[in-house]
Amino acid sequence: MTTAFDAVVLAGGAARRLGGVDKPGVRVGGRALLDRVLAACAGAGRTVVVGDPRPTVRPVRWTREQPAGTGPVAALDAGAGALRPGAPGSSGPGVDGTDAETRASSGAGAGTSAGAGPAAGGPAGARAGASAARAGAGAGAGAGAVGLPGAEAVLVLSADLPFLDEATVHRLLAALDAEPEAEAALLTDADGRDQPLVAVYRAGPLRRALDELRNAHDGLGNLPLRLLTAGLRVVRVPAGPDEASASFDCDTWEDIATARARIRDHGAVLDEWITAVKTELGLDLDVDTGVLLDLARDAAHGVARPAAPLTTFLVGYAAAKAAEDGTAPAEAVAEAARKAAALAQRWAAEQDEAG
Repeated sequence: MTTAFDAVVLAGGAARRLGGVDKPGVRVGGRALLDRVLAACAGAGRTVVVGDPRPTVRPVRWTREQPAGTGPVAALDAGAGALRPGAPGSSGPGVDGTDAETRASSGAGAGTSAGAGPAAGGPAGARAGASAARAGAGAGAGAGAVGLPGAEAVLVLSADLPFLDEATVHRLLAALDAEPEAEAALLTDADGRDQPLVAVYRAGPLRRALDELRNAHDGLGNLPLRLLTAGLRVVRVPAGPDEASASFDCDTWEDIATARARIRDHGAVLDEWITAVKTELGLDLDVDTGVLLDLARDAAHGVARPAAPLTTFLVGYAAAKAAEDGTAPAEAVAEAARKAAALAQRWAAEQDEAG
């Protein structure tokens, strides 16, 4: 997969079936829906979010369709337009890691997570804002540099996809790479339905199709997305067995409840929790959870149950100190865990010898 890509995330819907709540800010597994989607498209050169600014887990650009609330095609047009060098929303104050972009990411002048509706989750705007501000201090990767040419492909996503991940994004990009004549790669769900908001579009054909619709309908307001994809040569990418939920979107509180229950399934809850903790703490670190769980087990069984959390804390502290001296973080964690596990085993052996 060689295609460089930008991303447009549509986050400005009215959420009527959720009672008008700020849907992108609703939390699933401790993370805002929008942040979960931003994690799935972290490899984008530039990311534009079409919606009202709010704290985000990484720097993004913000824009809005005019007038606001005129549907997904108009929103997509606004996002695609913001990717053009020199276009409104793609250069000048507020989109280059300073001013408005940093203010939005740090929470100033933006809303916190949605708290309306059943169990919507408490606000963590200050913590999310601090994390985003730390990321924004070196802004450029996610938001993109002003004035640079856009990528060949544009990933288009809705902001309410709790189970989308980078693997699905890579499959879409690979499918577009493999079909040079294709102008878009669309995910299809388990029932074979096209998902135009889980799709990758070639930038030139996308702009052409938007212009054609604008001319044919005297504007783009409230047009259905099927009109857009009907004007493009499309390759369809069926959801695989491991990504059956990639296009699951949250339109109702029942959907939110389903998503929250699903991530707490025994097979997924640990990965979800670790990801949520790393996001909350602003950590970008791959950790071998198996090593740490084995250490916790050895400490609990060989020493005492309270030793498990205390030992893993000390291992993390030791790893951080080692990382300051130049050791790769993952290696530092593994080495500190190895030493602590060996100590726990020696401790237990002494007890066995004592009879």
